[in-house]
Amino acid sequence: MRLMLLKFAALLFPLSMASAQTPTPRETAESVASLIEANYFDAERATSIAGEIRAASTSGAWDSISEPLILATALTGIIAPYDGHFRVTWSQPDDGSEAAENGRGRQLYGFGEFIQRSGFGFRRVAVLPGNIGYIDMTNFAHIDFGNPEDPARRAVDAALALVAATDAVIIDLRDNGGGSPAMVGYIASAFTAPNAQIYNVFHSRSGEQNEAPAIYYPHPRLAVPLYILTSGRTGSAGEALPYTLQAADRATIIGEATYGGANPGGTFDAGAGFAVFISTGSPVNPITGSNWEGSGVQPDIAIPSEGALDRAQLMALDTLIAQGDAAYRLDREWARSAFVPAEDIAQDMSALVGNYGGLTVTHSGTGLQVRQGRRPALSLVPLGPGLFYRADNPLQRYRFVTDESGAATALETLRSDGTISRQERG
Repeated sequence: MRLMLLKFAALLFPLSMASAQTPTPRETAESVASLIEANYFDAERATSIAGEIRAASTSGAWDSISEPLILATALTGIIAPYDGHFRVTWSQPDDGSEAAENGRGRQLYGFGEFIQRSGFGFRRVAVLPGNIGYIDMTNFAHIDFGNPEDPARRAVDAALALVAATDAVIIDLRDNGGGSPAMVGYIASAFTAPNAQIYNVFHSRSGEQNEAPAIYYPHPRLAVPLYILTSGRTGSAGEALPYTLQAADRATIIGEATYGGANPGGTFDAGAGFAVFISTGSPVNPITGSNWEGSGVQPDIAIPSEGALDRAQLMALDTLIAQGDAAYRLDREWARSAFVPAEDIAQDMSALVGNYGGLTVTHSGTGLQVRQGRRPALSLVPLGPGLFYRADNPLQRYRFVTDESGAATALETLRSDGTISRQERG
C-alpha cells in the first residue's frame, strides 16, 4: 500500500466518474460516512465520526443545500476537527455537459502529473554564499525503488549531489504541502547512519509500514550542519522530515510551528464528483513514541517564517566561522557581513564616479554601480568609507584607494580567496 501525506490544499488525485443522476445531500452524506467507517485507520473513531455525519444528515442540516461546493464545505466542517487530512471536495463530473467540456471545475490531471510538472517537488537547489547548500521543496514525490531510472529518485539524487560539497545544508519546507513518505525516508537517510532506528512506523487496519527507505542514500553526510525551515503552511510529509530529524537530534528546525497533519491516506470517490480524503494510517516515531497530529512540529528556533532563511544562514556561518579554517575565513566572514545592515556612511559617493582602467563607476538614486565593458552593471552595497561589496555576491568587494586629499586614485577588486586586482583612475 502506498501511503501519501498531503496537505488538504494539494489534493489532486484523479477521481472516478460519477453517475448522471445527482444524489441528494443525505445520499452524499451517507456515502462519505460509509467510506470513513470502512477506511479510516482507527475503526472505533471511524464509527463515531460516521455517526456524527449521519446524525447531522438525519436532522436535515443539509437538505436545503443545492450547490455541491457548499455541501462539500459543510461536510468538511463536520469531519475536519477529527483529523488534519479530512477534507471533502467536489469537481465537475465528466458527464458531457458544457462545464465539463470547458474543464471548469473539473480536475484535468492527477497528483503524479502535478509533481512531475513541478520538478518532482524541487523548486530551487543552490549553493549560497559561504558554501551553504540550499534545497527548496514544495512536495515529496513518490520514489519507485524497484526502478533504477525512477525520475523522482534521479531528481533527489541530483539535488543532493549539487550540495554534496557544501559546508552546511538548509532544506526549505516553508511552502511544502506533503507527498510520499518514500521521499521523506530517502532524504532522511542522506543525513543519518544507515539502518538508524529513527523512522516513523505507520499503523493501519491492514498492518504496519515503515518510513525507512527501501534503499538508503549511498553517501550520507553524518556531520554536516543541517537546518530545516518550516511555517504554518508546512504540512503532512513536509512535517515528517523535520519531525524525524529533530527527534534524532540531527537537524535544527527554524521558523514556525507546522500545520499539524500527520496521518497519511488517500482520496476516495463518494460519487457525483464528490471525494473525501481519508487517513488510512497513523505514524509513530520510535524516539518520541508519538507524532505531530494536531500540534505540528515545534521549531527549535521560533521566528516568523519570512526570516527563517536569513537566520539559518547566519547560524550556519557562525558555526563554520567558529571552526577557524583559515583558508575559508574571508569566505565565511564576508558572506556573514551581508546580513549586517551598514551604518550610515558620511561619504560623497559622487566623488567616486569615474573610469578605473577597464571599470566604470557610476552613481544613481540607488547608489554606486560598476561596469566592465558591455557586461551588466553591478550594484554596490557600502560596508564602510570607500569599501563596498557586490549586491549579488558578498564574496567580492571593491575598495577605493584615496590620496592625502581624500580623492579616489584607484579601485581594487578583492575576492574572498585572498586575491586582489587594482585599476588606476583615468
